[in-house]
Amino acid sequence: MELLFVTVIGAGIGLVLEFVLPKRHSYGILLLPGVDAIVTSAVWVGLVWLGWKFDGGWIWVVALGAGGLTALVLGLVSARVREREDAHLLHELTGGRA
Repeated sequence: MELLFVTVIGAGIGLVLEFVLPKRHSYGILLLPGVDAIVTSAVWVGLVWLGWKFDGGWIWVVALGAGGLTALVLGLVSARVREREDAHLLHELTGGRA
């Protein structure tokens, strides 16, 4: 049951990051919540397999932190890469006139 809770909380953190980070128009609205939920649940399962107790506090901190950090980095990097690639494609399509 805790896996469900941590996954939903991770998706919520990703959703908050979606609206806090700049240039969110450059990627889909479900990218950050989805990635955050996936990473959070994968880290949670990995830590449980390593013997961490699911009722301890550190497993929550590590799993949610890993998911949130991954979503944060993905949001910042993908926006920058998308802008660069869009500018490059516009330059190619217009033959250098734009």
